[in-house]
Amino acid sequence: MDQITRILDRLLALHPKEIDLSLGRMHRLLAALGSPEKRLPPVIHIAGTNGKGSVTATLRAILEASGKRCHVYTSPHLVSFNERIRLGSDSKFVSDPELFNALQRCEEANGGEEITFFEITTAAAFLLFAEHPADVVLLEVGLGGRLDATNVIDDPLVSVITPVSMDHEKFLGDDLSVIAAEKAGIIKPERPVVSAEQDPAAHKVIERQAARCRAALKVCGQDFAAQPDQGRMAYQDNDGLLDLVQPILGGGHQYANSALALAALKAANLLPDVTSIDAGLKSVNWPGRLQPLTHGPLVDMCPKGSEIWLDGGHNPGAGVTVAQFMGEQEERGPRPLYLVAGMLTTKDPVGFFRPFDGLVRHVGTVPIATTNTARTPEDLADLARCAGLEATPFPSLDAALADVAACAAKDGEPPRILICGSLYLAGEALARNKMAPD
Repeated sequence: MDQITRILDRLLALHPKEIDLSLGRMHRLLAALGSPEKRLPPVIHIAGTNGKGSVTATLRAILEASGKRCHVYTSPHLVSFNERIRLGSDSKFVSDPELFNALQRCEEANGGEEITFFEITTAAAFLLFAEHPADVVLLEVGLGGRLDATNVIDDPLVSVITPVSMDHEKFLGDDLSVIAAEKAGIIKPERPVVSAEQDPAAHKVIERQAARCRAALKVCGQDFAAQPDQGRMAYQDNDGLLDLVQPILGGGHQYANSALALAALKAANLLPDVTSIDAGLKSVNWPGRLQPLTHGPLVDMCPKGSEIWLDGGHNPGAGVTVAQFMGEQEERGPRPLYLVAGMLTTKDPVGFFRPFDGLVRHVGTVPIATTNTARTPEDLADLARCAGLEATPFPSLDAALADVAACAAKDGEPPRILICGSLYLAGEALARNKMAPD
């Protein structure tokens, strides 16, 4: 066991027996560290249920194409914890020595007090961001917003709220308006906010919170929008039209994500020239989200000519988006679609699977080795059946893929395979396929 793993395990042991969302522990630790959150480069703060990672990756790509240095904080990671912290000085994930030093300082400053794993590792990110040069911090919320550990930032350049849907009900509530109120908690007095197009109930809450804070609100579909246009992307707002390249990330929803990123940059006075925007849109990299797998050990296990996709979406909103994308692929070239899925006990599998009804030949459900909060394959298969899908449990990812290969041999045509349902499973698949993010 290496020293990073050992210290992360120690920090995990400090976790309170029950999570009570609060900023008190975070303020205490940051004060003991000398308040690094007050010494950060300018911050763009991103909350929402789905699309946070894609929007953050798009922001980073465009800013770096324009010559800006970006610190980036995202969660969870896929293969290595280091993926959560990217330092703008060289645009790479934090190195092991730098990460260990920051975690060790946080552990010492915390003095053995109860604190959540996310809180103390967020403090380590702030310490690193305060001590390394950059032009912008792209700060992704972990859970909710109002009481999230990242929400100690008082004066962001802009707050961004991606689509809000049902997720983390145990912590955020089981009503969309309540969840939206938590997300809208990142809006700060007199600081601009941009929002995705929302369900009316969520929009009303975000609009009300922006008004309370006297924060200028721009909403996708009302104040700005992007859409495909003859093989390119047209972005339009109140100032006019930009003719841009198509987003490189897969799925029609990426037009809205790209629009949100562009509106955020404009609100932050950081929108570069069209050449830089195009270069950024062509270079966005966000692994584990509608990611095609074209080579590697997992691909070699599948029938020759298989089309293999990997996506870590895990809630009903993500199910709708991914199913829509798979439907678009079916229209371009019909193939039998097989899902290989693993999910956590905190998620809603029926809500996730339901949009796939009518699209999927079969679901193979698998365990997730990297977490102890995953549903058993048997339980998940039962829930997939509740959503109207045929499903079979398997003891491993390899066993599920072997079954797809056997079915494809009988069909006589190469399949379309989607490995889905959890970022933990996506991480396992990337590690198994020897494709760690960079």
